[in-house]
Order: sequence, then C-alpha cells, then structure tokens
Amino acid sequence: MKVRRVGDTALLVETGDLATAHRMNAALRDVPLPGVVDVIPGERTVLVVADHSADLSRLAARLPQLRLSDDVVSHAAPLEIPVVYDGEDLDEVASLTGLSREEVVRRHSAGSYTVAYLGFSPGFGYLSGLDPALHVPRRESPRKAVPAGSVAVAGPYAAVYPSRSPGGWRLLGHSRLPLWDVSREPPSLLRPGTQVRFVPEERS
Repeated sequence: MKVRRVGDTALLVETGDLATAHRMNAALRDVPLPGVVDVIPGERTVLVVADHSADLSRLAARLPQLRLSDDVVSHAAPLEIPVVYDGEDLDEVASLTGLSREEVVRRHSAGSYTVAYLGFSPGFGYLSGLDPALHVPRRESPRKAVPAGSVAVAGPYAAVYPSRSPGGWRLLGHSRLPLWDVSREPPSLLRPGTQVRFVPEERS
C-alpha cells in the first residue's frame, strides 16, 4: 500500500486491488479520521480529502495502520434495476461473443453485480460481476449522446447511464429507474459496494 500526496489537501492511497479499496473506504466512513472531509474510492485507489488545517504527513502515516474489516459486502437486498433489452448494440454484442440475443440477455440478467466505484459522470457506477462471456470492447466510435437510462457493457463492467451524455459503451437496453436525481438525498442510487441485479421487463 502506497500513500501519495495530491496537492495541498488530499492523499491518494494505492491499495493494489478493488477489495482493499472498498475495505479502506468503509473503514474511513465508519470511523472518520480527524480532518478528513471526503473519501472517494476508485478501482485500486482511495482519494482522501482533508481540510486545510489537517496535518497531511500525520494523516499519511495513519492510513496504512487502519484496521480494515474482512467483510464489507452489504447484506441489504440488491437494488433491482428493471431493463427492457432493446439496445442498439444487442445484435453486435451477440455477434462479438458468439451468443444468441437471448443468451446475452440471460447471462446479463443472471449476474450479481457490485458497484466497484463511481466515475465518468455523476451517479455513473462501474459494476463488477459481468459474465466473462460478455466482455466486449468499447465501440471504436463513441456516440455523441447516449440517452439516460441506457444499460450498457464495456470490458469487464456493466453500467447504466444516469444522464444523457457521450459514450462508447455497447447498449443492451434501457431502464426507466432514475439513478441520478438532484432533488433526492443522496442524489445517486448507487454507491461503492451497492449490490445490483438487472431484471428483464417487457417493452411497454
């Protein structure tokens, strides 16, 4: 584990793997250290943001000594995301994987997913747990505008676009569940560690 200084008020902890990043994120949120104002986990890192009065050298020395829980998996029921599998790239994903459209849908909806981290845009969760048979590369030419609610895959991750934005992931379908709502507290339905299931529904 390495701790690097980031500017005047933050430290980047390089954990080396996703599980340790989740465990450190949980430890810092369960028992906040003095001076820490925000914790932002990544795939193999945790960004620790402190206030201007914090002693970063002392904080950097404490971080590797944190007691990390062995179990940070949420025992709450998974968040169910209803999906209509009518995506523009469904046939292409089937072709790339050598599977039928029906098998792509079956494998995608059978998975148990965990939000690895948030990034790219507010509320955009990178979901680990995608069936390896569905690991496909991003599109060579990204779309200029992907509709909010689009359910997509790229590489080892699945995701739902929380808002309209450019994007190069391959679209399998869409969901009407709003993942990002500024009038809600918190605005994002997803947070690192959230368990997710995709539930097929008929087109209305």
